[in-house]
Amino acid sequence: MSDELIWKSAAELGELYRSRKVSPVEVVEAVLARMELVQPALNIMVTATAEQARTEAKSAERRFAAGEDLPLLHGIPVTVKDLAETAGVRTTYGCTAFAEFVPDFDNIGWARLKAQGAILLGKTTTPEFGLLGVTESKLTGSTSTPWRPGYNAGGSSGGAAAAVVAGVGPIAWGSDGGGSIRVPASLCGAVGIKPSIGRVPYFDCDDGDSTDGPIARTVLDAAIALEATKGHDPRDRFSVPRDPRNYIEAARTPGDLTGVRVAACYHLGQSVLHPDVRRLFGAALEDMRAAGAVVKEVEIALPDTEEYFAHINGHAYRQYTEELEGMGVELWPMIKQVATVADKVTARQVNDANHAGKTAIYNAFMRAMAGADVMVTPTTAVPAFPHGGARGPAAIVDGHHVEALGQLCHMTTEPPSHAGLPAISVPGGFTPEGLPIGLQFIGPLWADADLISVAARYQRATDWHTRRPAV
Repeated sequence: MSDELIWKSAAELGELYRSRKVSPVEVVEAVLARMELVQPALNIMVTATAEQARTEAKSAERRFAAGEDLPLLHGIPVTVKDLAETAGVRTTYGCTAFAEFVPDFDNIGWARLKAQGAILLGKTTTPEFGLLGVTESKLTGSTSTPWRPGYNAGGSSGGAAAAVVAGVGPIAWGSDGGGSIRVPASLCGAVGIKPSIGRVPYFDCDDGDSTDGPIARTVLDAAIALEATKGHDPRDRFSVPRDPRNYIEAARTPGDLTGVRVAACYHLGQSVLHPDVRRLFGAALEDMRAAGAVVKEVEIALPDTEEYFAHINGHAYRQYTEELEGMGVELWPMIKQVATVADKVTARQVNDANHAGKTAIYNAFMRAMAGADVMVTPTTAVPAFPHGGARGPAAIVDGHHVEALGQLCHMTTEPPSHAGLPAISVPGGFTPEGLPIGLQFIGPLWADADLISVAARYQRATDWHTRRPAV
């Protein structure tokens, strides 16, 4: 039974708890055993909280036995990315300088999950402060996709995505500024939601592109976590009022995709796309048509993602470089390289990128999505690739020399973040080598519920999310 329990969704576990067919103690023990089994191959955990999880599982078992009316997430085991503070539990930010840091407060998203009764299994791997496009850290090393150990899980929520796909908890809590939820979801074969900006608050947010969000094996489980964490908090100036629409109900929208209008774009204005990704994306569009969707291919004009990244984030990397080197932290050369590029970026370029540039990106999406309910693109231009340092290895992709596959992965996920739009990565197929690829569904601003509804109906029309890695 323990092998079956690790693959149960959060929604299924909640029903089993309430019917007294399964105990949270059984589930936590099964998942902790799975964590111990896969950790050597995948390197997903920074800090495990096994004894705390066992204690909380016993408490949850007693409360279910007493017939209490408990929240949907009560007794559900989850992991939390090591960028999110967890009171009393080591939080390293993926950095050697914080290897022993133990905060006395909780990240807002995690605090809301905990208030719902979620059980913390531990903290998942991330690169230093989430600054890389792959999950490589001088503190913890490399994190692999469960489909092929030795191949990168993507970043910066790589440990979170690999954990849920490997059977270590049905839900993981991550964060996304330019694809850090969606890219690992794609390379690991998970569902990852980047909500509209401001949906999920966090302390002293000073970055209008970044947000916390869930990773899961199903859209419904991700929606359950997002429903529990959405809503205003005055400690985040970007946070918005609680969305009146229920995301769980949206994920349970009955029927197929009949009448859903889909704007499809193969490359999102970028030039490189792996042939397997192109073929699988085309097949996914046919699956959508077969499920009733009206699919129209569109083009979109966007800035060069790599150049725009240097304009909007380069000076921040310069500041990080100076601060971390002041702490004696040995930095990845890639972080130094971005900082060096920033030295040539003018104040006007920074201002244009942060103001007119973001508006132009938003307007480009609105034009491309005119008359459509959602846009769909490949989440990443390539499937998972071998470990190769902080930027990923160089490679020839579709006849193009790509200097860093880790950076290429974020080319299609960065633009929706700059526009503040909600986006979801859902499994969309497997390459002949058995590596997953993701579909990125993008919605209009604040249309999170509608986006969840479409993604859930697409997922139910396919079986990609039901496959399990051999690791």
